[in-house]
Amino acid sequence: MVDNRYATALVIACVLSALATVYLSVAVGTQHWYQYTSPPVYGEPNASELRSLRDEFINGEFDEKTYSDPLFRLNGTLGLWWRCLQVPTNANWYKEPDPKMAMECVSFTLSQQFTPKYKEPGNHNSGEDLIRTYLWRCQFLLPLVSLGLVVLGGLVGFCACVCRSLSPTLGIGLIHLLAGMCSLATVCCFLAGMDLLHRVSMLPDRVDGSLGWSLYLALISSPLHMMAAALLVWAARSHSKSYYRMTAYRVA
Repeated sequence: MVDNRYATALVIACVLSALATVYLSVAVGTQHWYQYTSPPVYGEPNASELRSLRDEFINGEFDEKTYSDPLFRLNGTLGLWWRCLQVPTNANWYKEPDPKMAMECVSFTLSQQFTPKYKEPGNHNSGEDLIRTYLWRCQFLLPLVSLGLVVLGGLVGFCACVCRSLSPTLGIGLIHLLAGMCSLATVCCFLAGMDLLHRVSMLPDRVDGSLGWSLYLALISSPLHMMAAALLVWAARSHSKSYYRMTAYRVA
């Protein structure tokens, strides 16, 4: 028999865990982790240069400099799996005072996620930048680990419900704690990687960068997982103490 307090804590923990999982899943699947704001460019000479940047971004060989320069110049947005540009829909956009813009996105393939980063982006002779390389790989792997831990915790919790036992609740709480730490580490790795990229890449004049809503979703998911973990651990330990007290009372 489960006390109402423990049952309430378990229900709230399940809701928090579900919200955190949805937030993290949406964050991983969207491209608004970091976004650049570029100044408007008018004039035909600059138009041809921007078209070549866009073509290299979409169809060129994968290289960090090849996709980072267009991001800087064309109001790009960057995510864990996507990189996007805002490009004009009209070929003669440079003649219009307020051209219509459309988002064009390219996904990172699995092999591209593990491509080394170099000390000078685009210069393969400059040597591999191990810190940026492993930060990029961690920001790709850690959210998958977090989601996998939540799925594992859900399976264990389902088995516990079938067996009508609260014994695995402590383990499920620890699993959620690890999931929250992985979510937080993902955000930290991404921010550190972007800071190091901006140190080795010269941003054009009047180009500003800002954090996007996808990153904030991932950041919110971390404390939600940790709150769910705290409730699960509390319910498990409190129920265990109550059970032992009741057993001792009956024996006495």
